Amino acid sequence: MPIGLFALALGGFGIGLTEFGIVGLLPEVAADTGVSESVAGYLVSGYALSVAFGAVALSAAVIRMDRKKVLVGLMLLFILGNLISAVAPGYGILLAGRIVAALCHGAFFGIGAVVAADMVEQSRKGGAIALMFGGLTLSNVLGVPFGTLLGQQLGWRATFWVITALGVVTMIGIQALVPATPAPQDTHLQRELAAFRRPQAWVSLAVSTLAFAAVIGPFTYIAFTLTEETGFATSTLPWLLVLFGVGTFIGNYVGGRAADRNLDRTLLTALAVLTVVLGVFALLVDSKPAAVVLLLLMGAVGLSAAPGLQVRIMVYAPDAPTVASGANIAAFNIGNAIGAWIGGLTIAAGLGFASPLWVGAALAVGGVGALLVGAALPREATAGEAATVEEPLPALARQPESAG
Repeated sequence: MPIGLFALALGGFGIGLTEFGIVGLLPEVAADTGVSESVAGYLVSGYALSVAFGAVALSAAVIRMDRKKVLVGLMLLFILGNLISAVAPGYGILLAGRIVAALCHGAFFGIGAVVAADMVEQSRKGGAIALMFGGLTLSNVLGVPFGTLLGQQLGWRATFWVITALGVVTMIGIQALVPATPAPQDTHLQRELAAFRRPQAWVSLAVSTLAFAAVIGPFTYIAFTLTEETGFATSTLPWLLVLFGVGTFIGNYVGGRAADRNLDRTLLTALAVLTVVLGVFALLVDSKPAAVVLLLLMGAVGLSAAPGLQVRIMVYAPDAPTVASGANIAAFNIGNAIGAWIGGLTIAAGLGFASPLWVGAALAVGGVGALLVGAALPREATAGEAATVEEPLPALARQPESAG
């Protein structure tokens, strides 16, 4: 594989760490900035909303620019945002830094995937894309627990300084190792937007939103849930987050293979099982052994839907790959924001730190309902849709654009 792919993978690792590295540090951030737990959670939902905006707006704005130059520019934005977060004197500036950093998220993965594929021959494109997205997966398994541990030992700002340094190294690596990749001049935004006239495309976006709201909403407050409800010591959080990360890794792999065999059945099963897992977690939240097992299952089942969700939008908008991919990233992160927001409202209402788990279960039920609506609609197959929901699909479809 070309060495430039590792620069892209490092960028994915840093972006993944930026998105969820804050989760394990919310108690420290809340105490240091003098805000409530629910307000601290807006650092996750605010980031997610910014990702949603940037995924669509920036992808559309740079659709005809040289992709290497775009990636370098996006990393500059990433560095600036994390630098602002590292030196933020208070909550407001910290939130602003998170919003700036998030703008690059969706466009980086959408454009980076195209660049990665262009760097190798046809038979190796799937592997190249998988390597790039491997950085994002690795950030969930190792990066987030490491960021939590580092922040607990040296202060939460230290985590942002490390992420800023990762951004600098990534930008240099892209500039030095990634070849110039001009965008095709026959690309037209209006033609890609026309794909969203199909109801099935909107069903896909609705399911993506609800599925990610269901799992990321409870995950946003998991540090509070595990310490305040279950009774774990704060020092154990990094190792508990490793469990969630391992679960996401397993779920992504298994969910991708299952989606190749039967897409809609895989998504329905994942969301139905997620409903049960979250409900049982809420009921047994005061049991440490149960919490350990259910945290692993929450990551595995929740993220097992991610590959299938990406497959579905590609099936029903095959003639709009750039905008459809960006829109799906936006849907993921709107879901992240909605889940975190509603979970924060229940906590603020005095319903306890287990309440986001119940919210997640309800949102998962909504995802099942949206899928059933989609099953009742026409398939809307077009001449450009070579793949079907029952046929094997490309390796790209198995790689999640975001763990939110």
